[in-house]
Amino acid sequence: MLDQSIAQIRELRVEFQTKDGPVVGVEDVSFEICPGETVCIVGESGSGKSVSSLSLMRLVEFGGGEIVNGRLLFDRRDGGETDLAKADQDLMRHIRGNEIGMIFQEPMTALNPVFTVGRQLTEGLRVHKGMSRRQAEDRALDLLRQVRIPEPERRLKQYPHELSGGMRQRVVIAMAMACEPRLLIADEPTTALDVTIQAEILALMDRLKRETGTAVMFITHDMAVVAQMADRVVVMFRGNKVEEGTVEEIFENPQHDYTRSLLAAVPKLGEMRGKANPEPMKLMGVEGQNLQPIPGTDDEILKVRNLTTRFAVKGGFFRRTVAWVHAVEDISFSLNRGQTLSLVGESGCGKSTAGRSILRLVEPMSGQIELDGVDVMALDNPALRKARLDMQMIFQDPFASLNPQMQLLDQVAEPMRNYGIATGSELHDRVATLFDRVHLPRSFMRRYPHEMSGGQRQRIAIARALALNPKLIIADEAVSALDVSVQAQVLNLMMELQADLQLSFLFISHDMAVVERVSHHVGVMYLGRIVELGPRSRVFENPQHPYTQALMKAVPIADPHKRKSERDLNFKPIPSPIHLRGYRAAPSEYREVEPGHLILTTDSGY
Repeated sequence: MLDQSIAQIRELRVEFQTKDGPVVGVEDVSFEICPGETVCIVGESGSGKSVSSLSLMRLVEFGGGEIVNGRLLFDRRDGGETDLAKADQDLMRHIRGNEIGMIFQEPMTALNPVFTVGRQLTEGLRVHKGMSRRQAEDRALDLLRQVRIPEPERRLKQYPHELSGGMRQRVVIAMAMACEPRLLIADEPTTALDVTIQAEILALMDRLKRETGTAVMFITHDMAVVAQMADRVVVMFRGNKVEEGTVEEIFENPQHDYTRSLLAAVPKLGEMRGKANPEPMKLMGVEGQNLQPIPGTDDEILKVRNLTTRFAVKGGFFRRTVAWVHAVEDISFSLNRGQTLSLVGESGCGKSTAGRSILRLVEPMSGQIELDGVDVMALDNPALRKARLDMQMIFQDPFASLNPQMQLLDQVAEPMRNYGIATGSELHDRVATLFDRVHLPRSFMRRYPHEMSGGQRQRIAIARALALNPKLIIADEAVSALDVSVQAQVLNLMMELQADLQLSFLFISHDMAVVERVSHHVGVMYLGRIVELGPRSRVFENPQHPYTQALMKAVPIADPHKRKSERDLNFKPIPSPIHLRGYRAAPSEYREVEPGHLILTTDSGY
């Protein structure tokens, strides 16, 4: 087996120099990857999964790391074996992208904001493959179609900030696959994607692997994705490899305590069947957990009626409005105090825009928003600022929503300072209590965002949202970037806070298993409209709209015997939400299929 492996990591040790001395990122880790094989590296943030992959790409040095010991043997395309640990950066520049492709975790930081998508996609092809501009553009178009991006011709001319999170991630995947590398390193490649796109990207990567013999090193914390993709699994914990085995061995007979607790923390679709209310997850090794269901109240706190948000598309010499993006089209729902309503759907379906419209971070075109008796749409700026004490948001990308130049203490304290709620030592104590609440050590208060893992940054964002004791929290993909056990803890934390403080959550997510665990009610969005709305148990156990049914079918299940094949996934291309100025959208009309369970009868385009 050794002589035919594409990459071998042997006794790797990586250290990072800090003010307090060296910190070991990875210690004595060894594994190998063979042609046509997918090896999944699983573990929590900070366990050394990404450090291992960045070492193989020799990018770890640019992040302050140093390969102190170990060999990184890579089988080159021309047949020679090279120890990448000793290779110079000129050779690495040739290998990166051409022979080892990498899909990074955070697409916004992996893409250059000043170049168009087309420029970034064609750059690698022209450098490594010597293609002409025309050839590279044709190949780029083909790649965008492969990763199922709607209107690929238009996307090539756009900049990264003009795409949704899911689309950006698909562009990054297309870039990594452009030169058909021998080894593809995928670092959490589907974290920010919705279930349907994730299912297709996984099937696409699987097909690519089979057709080209590409080896895949897949780094993830999603055990359902591991069950779907892996041939072999390497489990990492605090910089060490604690277990390795085939995917069946790991799922059916885990040996290490850590692996067992990891599997226990995975929310599985169908676990909540027959339960009317959300309840916290039972975590291994956590004493005295309160696992009581959370009924909430019948007291309505948020009422949204006929909310419509559109964005202007400018064109022509005078930059006039020539068309509108129908981001949110005539949606209505209510949310009770102490309850959670989840909005689910694919990226670009309008769920984040709906959340931002409710806070008026994006100005809606029309509709009514009432929060605890206050008409949010009628407020002027000073009144809106005061109203935002009661409504806070946890954003999708914690790195983009935190200030890189401020210590975490100041970031969490800032909302309280702005509203004059606390000063001096009281402020410090409140921040320390919030750190306790989100299970972060108080010593982290002096750190900066770049010194934290993705999961830890998201907890800071949650602590900051809680700082003002709001009544409503809009959580936009708040747990999508977290590892399973951290995700389970954060979800339990959110439910615990909900029970204690009667918090209401508008939970925006694409993770159906998580939504099933936390929701009282669910609204399924497609192309700006809610196509199905009702109590969580009814929507999940009796989905009526064809789009909801397709969504359920795409959810990966944490069982290697229940893998989805590409044949299971028959999604229609998403139509464009852009309509010319004169277009009149039909109002949303619903049919009640059972008490409180509504499905859209207006043509949703699916």
